[in-house]
Amino acid sequence: MKKLPILLLALILTGVLSTSASVFGQAGSIDAEIKALNDKIQAQKKQMDNLASKQKAYQDAIDKTRQDQDSLNNQLSILENRAAKTQLDIESTNVDIDKTNLEIKKIQLDIENVNSDIDTEKEHIGNLLRLVYKQDQVSTIEMLLLNDNLSEFLNQAKYLENTNDKIKEGLDSLTNKKDQLEKSQLDLDAKNKDLTALKTDLEKKVDDLSYEQQSKGAILEETKSSEAEYQRLLNEAKKQQLQAENEVAGLEATIRQKMSQKDKQKLESGSSDIAWPITGRTITTYFHDPDYPYRKIIGEHPAIDIRSPQGSTLRAAADGYVARVKFDGSTAYSYIMIIHNNGLSTVYGHVSGVSVVTDQYVHQGDVIGKTGGAPHGIGSGPFTTGSHLHFEVRKDGIPVNPLNYLPQ
Repeated sequence: MKKLPILLLALILTGVLSTSASVFGQAGSIDAEIKALNDKIQAQKKQMDNLASKQKAYQDAIDKTRQDQDSLNNQLSILENRAAKTQLDIESTNVDIDKTNLEIKKIQLDIENVNSDIDTEKEHIGNLLRLVYKQDQVSTIEMLLLNDNLSEFLNQAKYLENTNDKIKEGLDSLTNKKDQLEKSQLDLDAKNKDLTALKTDLEKKVDDLSYEQQSKGAILEETKSSEAEYQRLLNEAKKQQLQAENEVAGLEATIRQKMSQKDKQKLESGSSDIAWPITGRTITTYFHDPDYPYRKIIGEHPAIDIRSPQGSTLRAAADGYVARVKFDGSTAYSYIMIIHNNGLSTVYGHVSGVSVVTDQYVHQGDVIGKTGGAPHGIGSGPFTTGSHLHFEVRKDGIPVNPLNYLPQ
């Protein structure tokens, strides 16, 4: 009985050592797996750096070609380099996704490791509490008698108190660490979703480039690879584009001035919220897109091009009056213009059919025509990048980015 303090210490150590031994092998295995994952993550980072270097080389080639005079060969070169760069973008994204998945797995192993440590601490504390509880069954006088002197008794009590405090602090620390790791896992899950979405977007870009190259193939067929014919078509496209631009810019102000008071009141009572005019939302060319193939000849792209099968249903983006319908059934550039409330107007280019007439009032969602844009198609004009809708939004007659008005 006199050796109780030593017995207590022996039991404590036995509890800790036995528990530690049971998890030592598991912890060692987890640590080895974490190290292996870290090595793989570092290897994939190097692979991403190599891909980034190749991507930059293609981008530099694209930028250099853009500075040259627009020619048939230059346009083909730009498309080929963009396709190659996009393929590298997809490969890089795939590597990044794999790397993120490895990081997620590493975090999960870290959490498993911490949970094991927490369980160990809990068992240790349980052993201590059981020992303390047994000691509490002995009276103070009995405890004094069991020890050689008062000093030994106080040292024992102090030891248990200090041990409890330290284990509690350790448990709190491990709990906080576990919380941090779980948050990191959530962050990595979110990053993985973002990367998956980016991969989907890049795959669409490859489709877009293939689509543009098919259109370019049609143009090559039309020009018979003749640079002179290519330049002629470019100039014709520029001429038709400028004509449409001048018509649209001048018409809006004139029509608003000539509208009757009744028409103005009706226009002002209508909604100016802009909706998508077709079901598709795949954008092949953006507003003022630096990659617009004919930027140097025709100028900045004042719209977004939305991919759409030839002859798809076209609807009014908002309530308003049809200000202009330019359509004669030929292959010349055709469009519909509608003016709306709050100084807004919309233009629908490359239409292959119309269902409205000038001065007609339309509501958002009403059918106004059919989309076009296919090479040599009705209403397409001399140069297009394939079947699509050229969609403009104007504010007080000035082109603005439609994506700032369309619902996301």
